[in-house]
Amino acid sequence: MDKIKVGVIGCGSIAIHRHVPEYAANPNVEIAALCDIVKDRAKALADVYGGKVYTDYMDVINRKDIDAVSVCLPNYLHAPVSIAALEAGKHVLCEKPMATSAEEAEAMIRTAKRSGKILMIGHNQRLMPPHVKAKQILESGELGKIYSFRTTFGHAGPEGWCVDKSKNTWFFRKKEAFVGAMGDLGVHKADLIRWLLGEEIVEVGAFVETRGKTYDDGQLIDVDDNAVCVLKSESGVIGTLTASWTYRGGEDNSTTIYCEKGVMKLGADPDFEVVVNYTNGQRACYKVGEIATNEKQVSSGVIDLFVKHIVNGEQPIISGDEGYKALKIVLACLESAEKKTFVQVK
Repeated sequence: MDKIKVGVIGCGSIAIHRHVPEYAANPNVEIAALCDIVKDRAKALADVYGGKVYTDYMDVINRKDIDAVSVCLPNYLHAPVSIAALEAGKHVLCEKPMATSAEEAEAMIRTAKRSGKILMIGHNQRLMPPHVKAKQILESGELGKIYSFRTTFGHAGPEGWCVDKSKNTWFFRKKEAFVGAMGDLGVHKADLIRWLLGEEIVEVGAFVETRGKTYDDGQLIDVDDNAVCVLKSESGVIGTLTASWTYRGGEDNSTTIYCEKGVMKLGADPDFEVVVNYTNGQRACYKVGEIATNEKQVSSGVIDLFVKHIVNGEQPIISGDEGYKALKIVLACLESAEKKTFVQVK
């Protein structure tokens, strides 16, 4: 078959470290276009990986030979650019959070269905080897009923990793980001926990605050940098989700699942990625592969899965609908923090 011609729209860090090299490593893909408003960013990638350089995303979308695009832009552009690409007949892989509102997410999903093209959201946590192993263990039933969970995702913040290496990064500006650590990290764990549980989150209570991040002038940023949320699932499983940009001592992307027949810990042991302590005193330890971090990049699995779906003509596992369910949890947490009350996930 002919190679899938891909355009990457937005050439910041997520494109530099994940999308572009992972497309380049896939034998079914040709990188045909690289687009960024800062032309030199796109050119730097094109010099290594090939592809024509653009500064206007519509020029990429309007190319009839391009089959698919990755949308790696600031959050406020996710919906309009994805919708334009879908309307132009392109498959779309959009970074998370998929949108800045329920209305935007619903419009993306409608457009994908109308176009018949794939809309996939870049939730990579459920593809990480420790989380895949955890899902297998939970589905086997060996741990019995799930009682509770604790999941966290935090690091020192995006300003040291993002392409502009600045405290004035778009991540810190509400107009462009819409939300802070909860949209950058919390939405990942919202997707992960509902996937691990195999059921939806129906109610939340949350504190969503700004504690440590400032602009260059010393003023606090206008999006959140810390969130602690209590989540309740359909069957009554309760647990906590935390997201932070102020974990200065190192990244924490750990999850603990408390079950009837034992406790499973993910990303919490220095030697084993998955550890299960059973109520009968036995202990199982698994080395299954690491979770990607900003400091230590491993394949996300997202790009290969997206390409596989296109090649096989499949509906995406991490679809727009799936991305929307994670976004709904974040939106409910923001509402809870604002109203200082528990909120039903709509």
